[in-house]
Amino acid sequence: MSKFIWPIRVYYEDTDSGGIVYHANYLKFMERARTEWLRNLGFEQDQLRQELQVLFAVRSIEVDYKKPALFNDELDVVTEVERPRHASLVFSQRITRRSETKPEELVHAIVKVACIDANRMKPVPLPDTIKMEIQNVG
Repeated sequence: MSKFIWPIRVYYEDTDSGGIVYHANYLKFMERARTEWLRNLGFEQDQLRQELQVLFAVRSIEVDYKKPALFNDELDVVTEVERPRHASLVFSQRITRRSETKPEELVHAIVKVACIDANRMKPVPLPDTIKMEIQNVG
């Protein structure tokens, strides 16, 4: 599957008193990147809820924190669909510090996201329109 890259700058509010990104904020960065990935495919989450009655919910996250990001760093959140499944998506997400030579990997996560019915909160198949777009960019 193709990579989607979302740039992030680390603001003071993202850090602890030592200027290091607080661990939970990496999850926020990854959530934003997945939202922008979906938007880049042509889907807005509020429209998916209204028109198709589906939501996406994180089922599990496995995170490997390798190096800290620091105040004012320029980062990239690299998002790839590893495996589209019947009612879920498995993402590989990497957060790297931008560099003119070689990006430095700071965090790697495997994120499992379930497609759920917005009313019943039960798993449902991925909409065909989303499956087709994922296949088109892959």
